[in-house]
Amino acid sequence: MTIEQLYSIYLKYPFLQTDTRKLKAGDLFFALKGENFNGNLFAKQALEKGAAYAVVDENVDEANERIIKTDDVLTTLQRLAKYHRKQFNIPFLAITGSNGKTTTKELIHAVLSLHYKTYTTEGNLNNHIGVPLTLLKIKSDAQMAVIEMGANHQKEIASYCTYALPNYGLINNCGKAHLEGFGGVEGVRKGKGELYDHIRNNGGSIFINNDYDYLKEMSKGIDSKISYGTADAETTGHLLESEPFLKVIITSDESIGTIQTQLVGDYNLPNVLAAVAAGKYFKVPADKIRSAIENYIPSNSRSQLIEKGSNKIILDAYNANPSSMKAAIENFAKIHADKKILLLGGMAELGEESMAEHMLLINLISKYKWSDVVLVGGDFGKVPHQYHYFPNVSAAKEWYTNAGLKNTYMLVKGSRSFKMEQLVD
Repeated sequence: MTIEQLYSIYLKYPFLQTDTRKLKAGDLFFALKGENFNGNLFAKQALEKGAAYAVVDENVDEANERIIKTDDVLTTLQRLAKYHRKQFNIPFLAITGSNGKTTTKELIHAVLSLHYKTYTTEGNLNNHIGVPLTLLKIKSDAQMAVIEMGANHQKEIASYCTYALPNYGLINNCGKAHLEGFGGVEGVRKGKGELYDHIRNNGGSIFINNDYDYLKEMSKGIDSKISYGTADAETTGHLLESEPFLKVIITSDESIGTIQTQLVGDYNLPNVLAAVAAGKYFKVPADKIRSAIENYIPSNSRSQLIEKGSNKIILDAYNANPSSMKAAIENFAKIHADKKILLLGGMAELGEESMAEHMLLINLISKYKWSDVVLVGGDFGKVPHQYHYFPNVSAAKEWYTNAGLKNTYMLVKGSRSFKMEQLVD
């Protein structure tokens, strides 16, 4: 079957599913394979549950006309996504970076969607499966698309660009994330910079934070740039307050003025400025830009402020790396409170740098006065320190429960694998 023929089927049955547990009647089932699963084994079950067709790459039931055999299901999914993407002549903004890309994506989507029919990545479905699935959820009424791209090794962003075909790009930062896969900070910049490479080679435009000299260096050769930052940019702004929530003033546009966000952490300032820059560039009215950002409420353990009894908890536990940990700790240190506690999970995917980075974090923690510090899992158990240490979140939760904390401000952060949000559930 050609991709054009498959696309005709997709137009009749535009809802895709890769998990039979979530499948509804009329869905297209794509039998993806991974190290620990094989969707081909569930193709017949998918059809029995009402799937219109099942796309497979193994011999399942050749006599069944609702079985579509391909050489590789994942490649077919990505080719179908590219074919669908090419039906649109609208702005496709791709966003990547080490820290805050999901928040940036959500803020930009909030701004654009108040003025345009805008589709975006759901949650953080930003990998080789999530990106094509996101593209295939874009309907014919789309006026804008915002696509998040995550990566933990080089050539990954480049591969997404081959079928997402973004004509706008934004790298919010390049920090110490996924060092094991990228091979160090320079490898991170090279990997994230693949988005700039695509934009450069295809005459697109980028939104760029002019506060970061390395982004300016990486973006050389790109003619069309829309800049934002605290100074020397088309969209400028700075912090007015950051306790408990971020309050920003846009100094480049009086019609937007002050924005009172529901985001915790001064490290979110660039994310807010990026959303303002995108809104202004795409001619979203100032009142809609302000309203969209002010009404955005973070979720999924990202920059959330939770109040439980007399306690306040900054829950920023969706992910962690040395750069985001440093920013979160330094921000927390500035908060005025009589009793402050750090509850930090280990950092993953740092490779040979892991021990050194965990030790640097211990040194940073020791510069400030805390009521208590609790460290959970990972290489925190292998470096010397004077703080509480627990091998997993279950053991730490026992300490937390018995501590009977009151009138306490807490920062909860750690890599996804440590599930630090369970500590305060």
